[in-house]
Amino acid sequence: MLYLLASCIALLIGPLFYRYFSSGSGLQKGLDGFIFVSLGGLVLIHILPELLEHGGLLAIVFVVLGLWGPTASERLFHRYSEITHNLTLSLGIGGLLLHTITDGGAMVLAQQDGNSSLLALGVILHRLPVGLAIWWLLKPQVGTRWASLVLVAMMLLTGVGYFAGEQLLSQLSLDNTVYLQAFVTGSILHVVLHQPHGQHDTDKQGQYEYQAGIGSLLGIGLLMVLLLMDSGGHDHAHHDHSTEQLTTWLMTIAPVLLLSYAAAALRFQFGLTSQDNSLARRWFQRLAGPEALVLTALLLGPWLALFQLLVVFIISAYLAHARVEITDPHSKLPNNALRFGFAHLVDRSAPWVLLSLVLVNLIGHPSVPLSNPMLQIAVLLLVFLPMRFCNLGAAVLSIALAYSGWSPLAIILPLIAAPVLNIAQLKLMSWPQRGVLLTIIAVSLVAALKLPMWFSLVTLPEAINLAALLVLSGLFAASLLRLGPRKFLRRLMMLKPATHGHKHSHDHAHAHASATETAHSHGHGHTHTHQSGGHSHSDANKHHH
Repeated sequence: MLYLLASCIALLIGPLFYRYFSSGSGLQKGLDGFIFVSLGGLVLIHILPELLEHGGLLAIVFVVLGLWGPTASERLFHRYSEITHNLTLSLGIGGLLLHTITDGGAMVLAQQDGNSSLLALGVILHRLPVGLAIWWLLKPQVGTRWASLVLVAMMLLTGVGYFAGEQLLSQLSLDNTVYLQAFVTGSILHVVLHQPHGQHDTDKQGQYEYQAGIGSLLGIGLLMVLLLMDSGGHDHAHHDHSTEQLTTWLMTIAPVLLLSYAAAALRFQFGLTSQDNSLARRWFQRLAGPEALVLTALLLGPWLALFQLLVVFIISAYLAHARVEITDPHSKLPNNALRFGFAHLVDRSAPWVLLSLVLVNLIGHPSVPLSNPMLQIAVLLLVFLPMRFCNLGAAVLSIALAYSGWSPLAIILPLIAAPVLNIAQLKLMSWPQRGVLLTIIAVSLVAALKLPMWFSLVTLPEAINLAALLVLSGLFAASLLRLGPRKFLRRLMMLKPATHGHKHSHDHAHAHASATETAHSHGHGHTHTHQSGGHSHSDANKHHH
């Protein structure tokens, strides 16, 4: 009974925090960052793997429908954009109400002999951001009365789940409602990504991004606590494995990624920058850095790095000869080499690194049948086209795919094509230029079949990997503080950040951003020699030069 009471109190803390934090623009930005990261991260790292486990690849289709369906409707039917958004909001709230019944049942399970009380504590803690999100989403649009009624309904339904028999809980199990919950999960992501109440006008200069960064770091802290408690309280083997896998990947990649940032600072010091007069050199920097070659050489082997260097050189030479301009060039560069390598480049690559690892972790789920090499290539192309990957992100993606057992073709493709195969870049080319580019990539993939298997050159002690991960986390956290969470993740979008034209009752624009959670690295204390054939997660981070 104490668990039930504590869970209801946790919901009520949300409005109290909201009232305090909404008193100033800076505090409100901090609240926005907290909810954006904690709720979005909870969906990406905790909820989506469970949906995949129970619903397979079709569950992801329903998530995408819930996420992008409202956006498509709003663009097609501008006149009814407010109705569409409100319907999406209602679906998201309805899903959260349904989920509260299972929360009540989870607390009953936690009280049974042999089960960990951490399960109940995890349920109680995760209701803190939920209560905040309910108030954050509803109060600006429907007022205090309706927002209060929703919170009361959530407390009542938690009680229903707590006192209901096992028959009701079995009917509401994830196996029976997986596709409904997948669609609702997408709806929740849609609402979170489109800021529900606008403070854009009060922060045109971005002076509150530091507060937003602080809020997002607190959200990451809460997310880590919830994941630790979940692993302590649940017996979901694959779910625990997924979190462990991300951590292992991050620890392996961290020291080499720091070395890559140092290499970028060094080449900047010697005058190789994205403002070089030579278009060929600018294309080479976009495609390989050459800092991405450091990641490839040390974690995938020198043969793959040499192959990447050769193909990138050919593509750069052709695109320069064809006078194809680079999309999204660097507009401003710092004067200091260290600032370029460990701040500017971190800002541009960190979102891709994190997104790549999280996405590969999802796509590599055993419930996703992607063992066929051609199917793997098709999935990667679908990921590449709407995004503008940076070269470091693409290298991290290839490494994660290799660790997940994907085919050699899938491992090579991001290294040579991810930064250039996107809609924004292809629009700057003529059809013959696109044809030549695709031919070069296709021939390169055929030639890649003759390459030896990938292997890792570095096997560092765990203490060094952990220290490097802490340093890398500090760099990423500093970037988050500089940019704020929405601007931090905005580089993942295909188009330049632009406000949506949803005109809601409170007259504000919604800024589109894409979330993503935390990235981890794979750290083994032995040499890797993996062959293709398994699953993997596909997501690339590529930074733009």
